[in-house]
Amino acid sequence: MKKTIIKILTIFAIAFSFMVANSYALSLDTLNTSLDKSIVHPGEELKVHVSFGKQLGSYTFDFAYDNNLLEFVSTNGGEKNDNGTRVRVTFYDTLNPREDMDIIFKAKSGLTTSNPTEINITAEGLANADATEQYDDIVVPITKQVTVEPVYENYKIALNYTGDIIEKEEKEMKLSVSSAMGKNYEHVRILAEATTPDGGNVKLLGTDSSKAEQELIQSGWGADEGYAIGGKDVNQVLNLRGIFSKAGSYTIHFKLINRDDSDKTISEETVTVNVLETPAIVPPAEENEETPTEPEKPVETPAQTTTDEEKMPTQLPKTGANLYAVSATVILILVVAYVYLARKEK
Repeated sequence: MKKTIIKILTIFAIAFSFMVANSYALSLDTLNTSLDKSIVHPGEELKVHVSFGKQLGSYTFDFAYDNNLLEFVSTNGGEKNDNGTRVRVTFYDTLNPREDMDIIFKAKSGLTTSNPTEINITAEGLANADATEQYDDIVVPITKQVTVEPVYENYKIALNYTGDIIEKEEKEMKLSVSSAMGKNYEHVRILAEATTPDGGNVKLLGTDSSKAEQELIQSGWGADEGYAIGGKDVNQVLNLRGIFSKAGSYTIHFKLINRDDSDKTISEETVTVNVLETPAIVPPAEENEETPTEPEKPVETPAQTTTDEEKMPTQLPKTGANLYAVSATVILILVVAYVYLARKEK
C-alpha cells in the first residue's frame, strides 16, 4: 500500500512538473517598436514598425489611436480588424513565422493646429512557431508619441505706407504680420529697433484695444505676457503713426518673439525708410513788380503776286455824304417856293 502511494505521488509530481514547464511564459524582451517620423502632416502616412527579435508563429497586437487625427490604412502583419479607435492584428502560421510587422496610419486633413498624440500598443498570444515557447502578454501599453500638424508657413512682417515721408510730419503707416498657415503660439510680442541718421530719432505710435498709446520702438507691442497668434490665413495689421525728426535714411528691424521660449525670435524683417526734407516755401511775387517783356517783332509775310480778281474792291464805296447833299437841296427849293407863293397871294 505504501509503495502504491509513493508511485502515485511520483507520477503526479512528474505530470505537475511537465505542466508547469509547458505553461511557463518567457519575457519577450527582444521586442522593439518605432515610428518612421515624429511629426506627420495632413495627408501623410505614418508607419509603425514592430520587431519581435524572434520568430513568432502566433500573436495578437492591438494598436489604439486617436481617430480625430489619424485613420488606419493597412498592415502586413496578419488579419486586421479596425473598430475606429483600435486596430487588432491577429497572426497564426506555424509554417511561416514572422520576425516583424508594420501598420500604416494616415494623418487627417483640415487640421490648423499642432496636435500631440499617442499610439498605444498591447499584445497577447505570443508564441514561437511550434508553441514550445510562449511569451508574456504585453498588458502595460507601449506608447509611441507623434505630433500631427499642418505644414506651417513662416510669418511675414511688412511696413506699408503711401507717398513720401517728410521730416517732422506725422505719417500714417501699417505694420502687418501674416501667414497662410501660421504656427500657433500662445504668447508673442513685436519688438523694433531703429538705426537713425546723426541727430535723428523716430517714433512709431500705435493705440491698443484699451485706447492706450504705445511706442513700438521703445517698449514693443503687446502686453508683457504677449498675445496669441496662429492658424489659417493670419493677417494681423497694426495701425501706426510714424514721426521722423530729421531727413535721411532710417533702418528699422522688426522681430516677432515667443515669450514662452525665452523670447526666441519667430520671424524678423529689416525695413529701410527714406525721409525727405521739408519743402522750401517760395514767397509770392510783389504786385508792383513787372516782368519785362520783349517787344513784339513784326511778322514778316512773304511777297505775293496779285491777280486781276484780287485787285477788284471787295466792298462798294460809301455814298452817304452825296445822298445828304441832294436831300438838303430839294428841301431848300421847296421852302423857297412856299415863301414865294405865299407872298404872291397877299
